Amino acid sequence: MQTDAIGISKTFLRRALQGLTKSGAEAFAMKFVVRISQCPILMEFDAHLIQRELKHDWPHRIKLVSVTGIDFAGRIHDINDITTYVANWPDVYEIDPRTGFPFVYNGRDFRIKAKAPRAQLLEQQLLADLMRMARLRLYACDKEGIQVVVETGIGLGVFAGRHIGIDARVRALSARAIRQVLEEDGAIFENIVAIVFALPIFANDLREGRRDDVYQAFVDEFDRSKYKGCVPVLIADQDMHRLTVWIAMSGYRVSELNPADSHGVFGEYWQNRGPAVEEKLALTTVGLLVQHHLINPHVLDMDHYRLVSMKTPTTPL
Repeated sequence: MQTDAIGISKTFLRRALQGLTKSGAEAFAMKFVVRISQCPILMEFDAHLIQRELKHDWPHRIKLVSVTGIDFAGRIHDINDITTYVANWPDVYEIDPRTGFPFVYNGRDFRIKAKAPRAQLLEQQLLADLMRMARLRLYACDKEGIQVVVETGIGLGVFAGRHIGIDARVRALSARAIRQVLEEDGAIFENIVAIVFALPIFANDLREGRRDDVYQAFVDEFDRSKYKGCVPVLIADQDMHRLTVWIAMSGYRVSELNPADSHGVFGEYWQNRGPAVEEKLALTTVGLLVQHHLINPHVLDMDHYRLVSMKTPTTPL
């Protein structure tokens, strides 16, 4: 957890992990919180059980890393994502004259104005915070002794802002952020020896005659920049469970990434049986047992929290 993010303290974290974050600044601060737990995988995403025996040790080499992404879906809880990164948000959304902020429909959603202009991203601010988020979670993984980090897209699907015309830039900046962090910080890692991006291609999504999805955004970024980092990178059209299990069976300590909700509760909507990645993780791993506050009392034990400042990234957790 990062102390130089506004409002983060151990008391705040304890409240947040009970789902008590408030809309706006508190939800925004959750982007700079990383939760890591040992978390064996029970089954593939197709619900086929993974066979194992008690003598097997590979399940214990898997850790689940839960982090919150940036949300451009336009919802009241994450209003600061819109006001922080979209320069012309008053022109894009219907405004409530009583508050001066986007009007909230059905208690949750913002509505785009008729004939609204394309949203204008504050790209430097967005890139800086995406790098801050990537740097924090890789630092935490390294200090937890993880050797192979399996990443996936965070907020790069329905939350990337396609309806306001920014999704392609958000994906590109997300790829650039972690590429730059790997180039800048790779040499100081003590345990991380490889990064794997699990970015399955679900559909033939084309824009102007070329692929326009998360996989392509990361391939383009790492190829065009001629990636110069010392940590090897694999970008794979494969789901993260399959990759993570294979890596653990090969003898490495490995993590996989959970795109968490800014409300703070693991697998908050798991009863819906999907379709989001977090709900699928709740149903296919022991994540509910290790990261849900109602099941594991240690989630609310502040002695397990570590506050760090990324101004001094070599500070021990």
